[in-house]
Amino acid sequence: MAMERSVYMGPRLRRLRRDLGLTQPGMAADLDISVSYVSLLESNQRPLTADLLLRLARTYKIDVADFAGDGGVEYTARLQAALRDPLFADIDLPALQAADVATNYPGMTEAFLRLHAAYGQEQAALADRQARVGQEGGAIDAVADARRFLSHHRNSFPSLDDAGERLADAIGDAGSGGGMAAYITARFGLRVRPLPSDVMAGMVRRYDPHHRAVFLDESLDHASRQFQMALQIVYLQLGRDLDRVLAEGEFASDDGRRLGRRALANYAAGAIVMPYAAIARAAEDKRYDVEALGRQFGASFEQVAHRLTSLQKPGHERVPFFFIRVDQAGNVSKRLDGAGFPFAGHGGGCPLWSVHHVFRRPGEVVTQWLELPDGQRFFSIARRVVAGGGGAGLPRVERAVALGCAAEHAERLVYASEAPVFTPIGIACNLCQRDRCTARAVPPIGRPILPDDVHRRTAPFGFADS
Repeated sequence: MAMERSVYMGPRLRRLRRDLGLTQPGMAADLDISVSYVSLLESNQRPLTADLLLRLARTYKIDVADFAGDGGVEYTARLQAALRDPLFADIDLPALQAADVATNYPGMTEAFLRLHAAYGQEQAALADRQARVGQEGGAIDAVADARRFLSHHRNSFPSLDDAGERLADAIGDAGSGGGMAAYITARFGLRVRPLPSDVMAGMVRRYDPHHRAVFLDESLDHASRQFQMALQIVYLQLGRDLDRVLAEGEFASDDGRRLGRRALANYAAGAIVMPYAAIARAAEDKRYDVEALGRQFGASFEQVAHRLTSLQKPGHERVPFFFIRVDQAGNVSKRLDGAGFPFAGHGGGCPLWSVHHVFRRPGEVVTQWLELPDGQRFFSIARRVVAGGGGAGLPRVERAVALGCAAEHAERLVYASEAPVFTPIGIACNLCQRDRCTARAVPPIGRPILPDDVHRRTAPFGFADS
């Protein structure tokens, strides 16, 4: 077959090589050319000659016409089909421009088509999930509903910070050194009484207006007891403040709204235990040493980490953090983002992230530099935390928490003392395009799985370009 003009077929050659399970050196040896020449061909820096096309056909038993059809026409047709998606309806995209892009920038065209294919499959999967929910009479995900509300505000509610600070001052002025318990008694006429766990019947705090008392499980540690008293003060005194903030959000369900209100109450309780000005100043002084801050404020590791995500009051911002809490099965029970970390909306997290490993290292703060597939870099610390217990036979729950920030802020943290060595992680396996990850559980959306008839990779799956 004679070729009347130079033809660039880099993406198709690369796809053929990968479909055959070959490396660049392997194809170079088969075709009796150099490895560097294969690389130049695949990157469209050299055209595919007629002689080399015939060699490809003989060596790999492929149909020349199918392989060597007009690449520009093929790419143009695929690109124009993708651009007809209603997603781009408001953008002026002349057909001539699409043809120019497909012909002159085949690599960029291939990247766009791959992304669009993944987007289409994910949209279809989402539609199927929603359809199943509707058919089965399922409810809206209330947890996701509340998380969207917190994410929209980047977990920063300055009005609650101000209210919490005022209450902390009032508690300090209550006198007699009784702290929150004395304030509850003086302000609301309520006794604060610890009771045995079996009497509390599975509750850690109970407000009993008939007996004019607030009961607390006596097995609670100091940090948890302080937080529960602060939380009761919030519900007794800041209910209208919570409702005003809640009114700024849009919720798809009543359950989502209830969870949102509960999250705001927890936020306000944290603002009482760790008032904004004091915790913001101490965080900088102690270089965000979570354990040292916990000792200063009488708070747990998790409470301090949670509070650090909220220090974004306008004009008094500190390092923006994200926070996540998981159990040993990988279930996410709390997630807060003030640092732009792209958490997975569904599915498991990346097993290469240290937050999943700290259960084997109790009491240790584990540091890690992270790099996502799109090049974003973060620094995280993780530690195992324990809730419950406090007595023989009482149930304990072990979880792991991670606190992280963008890599450029890490120098402000006491933990980032060593030169960074980044661990490549993904958001979730089905959204991660790294093809050599041996920890992968499922293939990425939009990438067909290759057969393993003639070879088996170290990674669990091999997948095609598109």
